[in-house]
Amino acid sequence: MNKQNQIKRTLSQADSIEYIRHRLESVDNASRTQLADEFCEHFSFFDPNGDKQTAGCLKALRKLETQGWFILPASLARKPGQSVGQRRLDEPVPAPAPLPDDAGKIERLTLIQVSNERQIRTWNELMIRDHPQGERPLVGRQVRYLVKSEHGWLGGIGFSAAALHLEARDRWIGWDWASRQEGLHYVVGMSRFLIREGVHCQNLASRILGMAVRVLPKHFEARYGYQPLLLESFIDTTHHYGTCYKAANWQWIGRTKGRGRQDKWRQASKSIKDIYVYPLVNDFRPQLGLKKDAGLGELALTESISGDHWAEQEFGGAPLGDKRLSKRLVEIGLNKAQSPGCSYNGASQGEWPKVKAYYRFIDQPDDSAITLQNILLPHREQTIRRMKAENTVLCVQDGTNLNYSRLVDCTGLGQIGTNQTGATSAGLHLHSTLALTTEGLPLGVLQADCTAPVANSEEDKKKSKDIPIEEKKTFCWIEGLRDCMALKAQMPHTRIVNVSDREADFFEFFDEQRHQCSRVDVLVRAKHNRGTTGEHRLFETVKHSPIKSEFEIAVPRQSARAKKSKQKAREKRPSRVAKVSLRYRKVELPPPHHHKDKEPISLWIVHVREKKPPQDAERLEWFLLTTMAIASVKDALQCVKWYKLRWRIEDWHRVLKSGCGIEKLAHKTAERLKRSVAINMIVAWRIMLMTLLGRDTPSLPAEIMFSDLEIKVLNAYAKKKVIALPKH
Repeated sequence: MNKQNQIKRTLSQADSIEYIRHRLESVDNASRTQLADEFCEHFSFFDPNGDKQTAGCLKALRKLETQGWFILPASLARKPGQSVGQRRLDEPVPAPAPLPDDAGKIERLTLIQVSNERQIRTWNELMIRDHPQGERPLVGRQVRYLVKSEHGWLGGIGFSAAALHLEARDRWIGWDWASRQEGLHYVVGMSRFLIREGVHCQNLASRILGMAVRVLPKHFEARYGYQPLLLESFIDTTHHYGTCYKAANWQWIGRTKGRGRQDKWRQASKSIKDIYVYPLVNDFRPQLGLKKDAGLGELALTESISGDHWAEQEFGGAPLGDKRLSKRLVEIGLNKAQSPGCSYNGASQGEWPKVKAYYRFIDQPDDSAITLQNILLPHREQTIRRMKAENTVLCVQDGTNLNYSRLVDCTGLGQIGTNQTGATSAGLHLHSTLALTTEGLPLGVLQADCTAPVANSEEDKKKSKDIPIEEKKTFCWIEGLRDCMALKAQMPHTRIVNVSDREADFFEFFDEQRHQCSRVDVLVRAKHNRGTTGEHRLFETVKHSPIKSEFEIAVPRQSARAKKSKQKAREKRPSRVAKVSLRYRKVELPPPHHHKDKEPISLWIVHVREKKPPQDAERLEWFLLTTMAIASVKDALQCVKWYKLRWRIEDWHRVLKSGCGIEKLAHKTAERLKRSVAINMIVAWRIMLMTLLGRDTPSLPAEIMFSDLEIKVLNAYAKKKVIALPKH
């Protein structure tokens, strides 16, 4: 890695200051530029092409002068009447001729690198007249392009120096102050992007972006002697949505804080903008001298459960208002994971300081920063990193009720149901999104919301169609889908499929996916035999289709469950292999009457039906609705496989309740219960992941799952029981 010359740091050294003072005292009539040239020679301030870094040296000298280290010669005054503006044309750039409706139909669409005087004036004229930044000049190393076609000049792009300080970007890369200073020149900012007013052509912006990232590295290297590794750009969301960046596979990594490049007084007077980046090479972090897994880049799943570091990774840095509380959360999570089925008193082996610290943490005021969302935030970030490392991720949504009827003095609980006698059950409803690989391994809890359901008032006579979707209980499914769609911008190369059960089978859910022009697909088990635009209703339509294939599905056993006061009995179900038939076809669903102004929705339906179920057994039959195109039996079988993995979230609920005992918690408020539930959600994810990895990949090294101490204990136990352990 070629490190950036630390000009100001070098000039700030005591011996450098002494040398500069001596030269300033010994020379007469030397301009600032002449002195900067001399200092570049003396201190070896050269860029990779061997050219002097005069501009950077001048900037550092001016900063040191303002700090009182020395006094530079007066800058040369501008001559009377000398223009301060940029070089421009004498007249506006002619408007382009009408364009076709799609960028693919434009002939001779090219990027012209700005190099001669005429091109410079043309580029300046376009930006000054049409771009919001107007006449403001670019800074640092620059490469500019004009967008040309047979229809005329369509716009321009300008690349220049990256932002000096950008918290979201630096955290995403994994930079500290020193590494940023050394590697910032490898990041190039796209400071101008203009498509001229009146130019309307579908996919033109994303096409130009794609062309720019292909040609910039070689042009930048030809001019400055090295290739950049990363591009950055900013989107003012009050005027633009950033759709073209998403289409061109740029990644959204966060937002600015409203500070400009010259905001030394921290006034944050600028608008807050979305930050997008585009890595020009896959291994840009190692080339910047960082670890491959630094920052918030891709993270392999097996690197997430290290016996020594997993708790710091999944709990560390939570925004709880105090760093000491964040450290305490890591300790609590680690202790709870060691004995998940015990109370915290048992998990901490009765150590009173740890128990007291836990309850001080949980019993913070309800309006404190210790919330379910903040506790989950570090784990969510790690989950997103693990998602980025996958080609396809299944985001499974589901809800479950947490029964706390025994906590009669607990405030803030809601009504989660009634039994046969009409008695209500108090508790919370947990709606979550669990991210999975296509093999069913859990990547993490992506999103969770724990609410206290409120029973409908008997006086409320509103019809369902008159209630806004945002006020309905089913809105949580749309929120989960929106979260997945927002995350897609962070992982353009990862396919996301939102998998949901029958509760998500409502028109607004599918309309949300269509309305947002999302690249996130949905897969939902159909609940309603609704009408179609064809002759028959939905289920009959697919049943009348020909059988495309036959295959087998393993139906797991189900243990019997005795009747409890607030829980129905369940009969035992033996495991079996169901022989099923497969049908699929495309359907069009008309909107309901209260959405009659909307267009019908086109979906694919996959039908799976058991041919001959055993006597007294419920027939296996699924109707699956999806936005994914089903072009073959292979595509349909893939949908069935992915829907079968929806049961993973049910398994996770079982680990939460049976393994971690979250319904045995006892706190005085619902908010405190949620905090403890959040901690256990992460612990349950790790238990489930370790179980599945151990079952599906028994040859994994023990170090991946256990700490050195745990391995030592297991080895001692194995020797005592005379168990032959494989060497690791």
